[in-house]
Amino acid sequence: MQAAATTSAAVPGGTSTVKSALRALEILQFFMNVRQPRAMSEIGLALGYPPSSTTVLLKTLVTMGYLNYDRRMRVYFPTPKVTSLGDWIPRTLFGNSRTLEAMHDVHAATGETVSIGTTNDVYLQYVKIVQSIHPLRFHVDEGTLRPLTQSALGWLLMSTMSDEKADNIIRRANIATPNASDRVKLSDMMDRIRKIRGKGWCSAENIPILGGGTICVLLPVTIQNQPVVLGLGGAAERIRQNFDRYLAVLQRAAKSVKKDNDLEQPVDIDF
Repeated sequence: MQAAATTSAAVPGGTSTVKSALRALEILQFFMNVRQPRAMSEIGLALGYPPSSTTVLLKTLVTMGYLNYDRRMRVYFPTPKVTSLGDWIPRTLFGNSRTLEAMHDVHAATGETVSIGTTNDVYLQYVKIVQSIHPLRFHVDEGTLRPLTQSALGWLLMSTMSDEKADNIIRRANIATPNASDRVKLSDMMDRIRKIRGKGWCSAENIPILGGGTICVLLPVTIQNQPVVLGLGGAAERIRQNFDRYLAVLQRAAKSVKKDNDLEQPVDIDF
């Protein structure tokens, strides 16, 4: 059984050019999910695009070299040019630190969905994800945006902020939260943040996904001067049963990142 839990930032309405740009990106995201060649009709149906628009978009992406068209089979598939768009980003964001290796260590030890998250305005953004290998799991796509108030990772990120900044973020995150029932009470969220602050970790159940559980820790690194968290998530009962072990695994991973960063610092030697 797999539960889907995918969200993204709202895209404001605009011109047809903006809509076309959005659709072109959605086509690439579609291939990221299906990972197989697909016909124009299948792509249009899956994304809800009119046939005429789908045809034009696909031909444009082929012309630009981002999609390959197999005329015999009448199917499309991304080219390596798509990969080249972002293959430099992980190294730029994470440098030579052990951050990505630590994430894979946590996944190897737990099998749960493991993610690295950071702040993007009033949102938590999952910048890297390794999906769970457990039969019962919750799927979140890389790049997903979620209001900082709507997850344990977001709470932990806000715990690094001053009260004044956190207050402002909470108010703005509530505005960015579409469902009124999901908006939080300012005083309650501030109390939660103050309790988390200084611990370096936090956990939650049934948020953002009913039946799900999350544990996360702060990492001793930043991404574009923003705090970074390492988290794992899965079925709440399984997380609860393994809580102490999972937290210890996360904390060891965070310490390994700190140790690696310390070793990279220049050392002054007196002769």
